[in-house]
Amino acid sequence: MPRRGFPLQGRVRWLLLALFLLLVLLLFAYLLECTPPADASQTLPGVVGEPFSREYYQTLLQEHEERHLSRAYSLKRQIAQLKQELQEMSDKLKLMQEKKEPPGVQGLGENQEPGDLLEFLHSQINKAEVNAGARLPSEYALVPFESFTSSKVYQLEMGLTRHPEEKPVRKDRRDELVEAVEAALDIINNPDEEDGVEEDVPVQRQTYTDSHFMEGLYRTERDKGTLYELFFAKEDSSSFRHVSLFRPFGPIMKVRSTSVETLGMIINIIVPLAGRVDTFSQFLQNFREVCVQRDRQVHLTVVYFGQEGLQEVKSSLKKMSREETFSNYTLISVDEEFSRGRGLNIGANAWKNGDVLMFFCDVDIRFSLDFLNTCRLHAAPNKKVFYPVVFSLYNPAIVYGSLELAPPIEQQLSHKKDAGFWRDFGFGMTCQYRSDFLNIGGFDLEVKGWGVEDVHLYRKYLRSELIVIRSPVSSLFHLWHEKQCADELTPEQYRMCIQSKAMNEASHPHLGMLVFRDEIEAHLRKQAFKTQSKTEA
Repeated sequence: MPRRGFPLQGRVRWLLLALFLLLVLLLFAYLLECTPPADASQTLPGVVGEPFSREYYQTLLQEHEERHLSRAYSLKRQIAQLKQELQEMSDKLKLMQEKKEPPGVQGLGENQEPGDLLEFLHSQINKAEVNAGARLPSEYALVPFESFTSSKVYQLEMGLTRHPEEKPVRKDRRDELVEAVEAALDIINNPDEEDGVEEDVPVQRQTYTDSHFMEGLYRTERDKGTLYELFFAKEDSSSFRHVSLFRPFGPIMKVRSTSVETLGMIINIIVPLAGRVDTFSQFLQNFREVCVQRDRQVHLTVVYFGQEGLQEVKSSLKKMSREETFSNYTLISVDEEFSRGRGLNIGANAWKNGDVLMFFCDVDIRFSLDFLNTCRLHAAPNKKVFYPVVFSLYNPAIVYGSLELAPPIEQQLSHKKDAGFWRDFGFGMTCQYRSDFLNIGGFDLEVKGWGVEDVHLYRKYLRSELIVIRSPVSSLFHLWHEKQCADELTPEQYRMCIQSKAMNEASHPHLGMLVFRDEIEAHLRKQAFKTQSKTEA
């Protein structure tokens, strides 16, 4: 039985396989019959062949291109219409300005709208400190200016990435400053009746270019706009052109254009001093080179406290006077305890020849000829006072610690992040007219010692109607010297003194290197040991 069953089982398997194949064939035939024909409406017009063939994609791309071209043509037509409307609005605005122009303000933009918008832009100028100072509660409420030249921007807000002196790398910032300078040049070269030209003086048309741009200031107040103060001068000329521009978060607008003559504008440099004879000799050398030999429109007033070192100071001044035939100096001896505010008050009151521009200076300050003109340009009697932000140099023993000797002072005067910082918390250096100083009440004589009297005077000006110009000045340096914070200082004075002392030593990276010096040296020793071990192996 078993042997007969084998052939039977084989035939059954083949029969089942044939039946399965027959069913598959029938199913395939059924699917072919039941599948509907391709819908011709799904193919693109004009396409012959498969719906997803090469011709299909070419036609699809052509259709997209035609749609984009149509859209571009529509946008161009709309832009042309908008330009035409803007031109009409500009013509209306010019007509309104010719009929009714507020004194001292003239719009420059071509895309301004008439009516309420023009009134709003003019009101922004009145709100900003352009024509008069605003009363401010403290020194922290003032928005300082940033200064710039044709190639550099000097900025206070640095953080850990920005530098005290930078090129305007960002295109929007560079274009903004270039536009302001170009607008000012257009105003100077095409003056109108309101540009401060005296009627009895014959007008000599002088063409100014961007090479005559000397310096500029600008600051942005977020709720008002950006104010620009730009100064131009011909080479070896004492006559400057001053242009004020304002951008009230819209088209740039002209505020005023005036001429400033600095010839004959005397600066009384007042220096309070006690001891520090060697430092004074260094200061006097800089004074001779800049003020006596080149500018010669200055008067030096030294208020000396105490008797120790007084004779050396007298001898130095007499020697300078004899060698330079310069007699415009005054030495006032005060036999009492040193007080900076008291010394500056004495120096200001000692002047008897009417009003004068004063520069309150310290013996550690080094300045150039450019600063004297900056001082003259940014202060005006009964109108504005100038509080420059000096660039304070770090301790050269730390900055140049890798060298055997620190370089000469002239080579240290650079605006590098590791070389110094903008002393934006110091208010001791200032240019102001004697009349304004006396009217404001001078220094608080109850304050003695370090620092606070400067802030008190600064706050007085902030609370007055005078304009306070606060800006970094590239030509004004504070030389490093070791600070001593006396125990007699009040807690507030002592805190400010320690703060100044800490910030005066070195930059953040250099201080970090000093703090982690032991760790760094340990790491270097380990690396040297590993290298030696590998060499011996």
